[in-house]
Amino acid sequence: MVRKAIILFLHTQMMQVPTPLTEKEKMLANYVPVFVRLPLGVITANNRFEKPEELRKQLKQLREAKVDGVMIDVWWGIIEATGPKIYEWGARQLFQMVKEEGLKLQAIMSFHQCGGNIGDKVDIPIPQWVRDIGVKDPGIFYTNRKGTRDQEYLSMEVDNQPIFKGQTAVQLYSNFMKSFRKNMTDFLDGSLITDIEVGLGPAGEMRYPSYPWNQGWVFPGIGEFQVSGIHWWYRVPNHAAELTAGYYNLNDRDGYRTIARMLKRHEAILNFTCVEMRNSEQSENAKSAPEELVQQVLSAAWREGIEAACENALNQYDRKAYNQILKNARPNGVNRNGPPKLRISAMTYLRLSDELLKPKNFRIFKIFVRKMHADQDYCPDPRKYFKPIKPLERSKPKIPIEKILEASEMLKPYPFDPETDMSVGGDIADFIDGIFDKIFYKITSILN
Repeated sequence: MVRKAIILFLHTQMMQVPTPLTEKEKMLANYVPVFVRLPLGVITANNRFEKPEELRKQLKQLREAKVDGVMIDVWWGIIEATGPKIYEWGARQLFQMVKEEGLKLQAIMSFHQCGGNIGDKVDIPIPQWVRDIGVKDPGIFYTNRKGTRDQEYLSMEVDNQPIFKGQTAVQLYSNFMKSFRKNMTDFLDGSLITDIEVGLGPAGEMRYPSYPWNQGWVFPGIGEFQVSGIHWWYRVPNHAAELTAGYYNLNDRDGYRTIARMLKRHEAILNFTCVEMRNSEQSENAKSAPEELVQQVLSAAWREGIEAACENALNQYDRKAYNQILKNARPNGVNRNGPPKLRISAMTYLRLSDELLKPKNFRIFKIFVRKMHADQDYCPDPRKYFKPIKPLERSKPKIPIEKILEASEMLKPYPFDPETDMSVGGDIADFIDGIFDKIFYKITSILN
């Protein structure tokens, strides 16, 4: 009987031996999907889908470039504009178009104001009925020492206060997302939506509004304490700009691994920005170190066992920026024998525009997408590159604060290679581009 059991056990084990990966499958394991963030005003403040046919044409171009999907802001200030629990999901038409064009979708629950930050070209305030409550109770907004209220996001002070027509701020957000789930069930079940990102502060970033551009802040000011990727003043011991934004990060204290440990409880993905930035581009007086900051934050996520995703902070179309992103996406390069040890889960490019689609810019962007895909063809199935989409599970039990604070011990970040092994090209490629553009311009001039 024992012998039979052993034979059965061995047979079962043999049946479970995985099939060896082919060379193509090994390289595909290095694949990083690329999403492109759609323009801020694609759904207007009046909840109208602007210029749908123009957008469809652009989506076809993205699909031609083998982009995996797009990211869309789902604005609280648009959807729940007219009153509490009155949701108008005009975004469904846009979601359907994305599906028809064969792209995936990342949806951002944008509970902040659009407008007043660098790059904001449209104005979408938080719901008027919420701002009306703020007239009577201005304490719902963050306030600086001069008494200036910042209306781009609700203060954490009101998270659990039922002053919004009987709802707390947390309930506002929760009910909004429940309505999203109910009204977008077909897109969720149909695997169109791969990620749901939740904005947690000004500009959608988990921070205090310490450097409001519309209130006179000028880079590289450290900002002010109030009752994101902050890379300036990183090279000074007090990390002043990070502190005023709410990140207790010092030379001898890790302010990001504690956040990653907290996120581990929810199996959330840590999404970080400024991955395109290089130290050499920053002014010396800013004491800026975006490269070291990105390295620290990504290392914090991976060390705590959660996924990390990335975005660029500024619109850039040059090869150096793309190469910097590629380096951060796979810090130790591709692994030709399977999944790399260090790899981000996805890259979201900021953002779709006419400038991106100009011939030269789009030509380089296509190469960038190909390199993010590790020189492999577009792959619609994330299981094949070892990043399967899993059902969302309930959060694990609360982690004691003492356990979270243990992660504040400063450890050396994982080593990053000095440059990517999947380059989109350098100075020589730029020189050839210049010649090509001159020839193209001359031909176009003659034809016209």
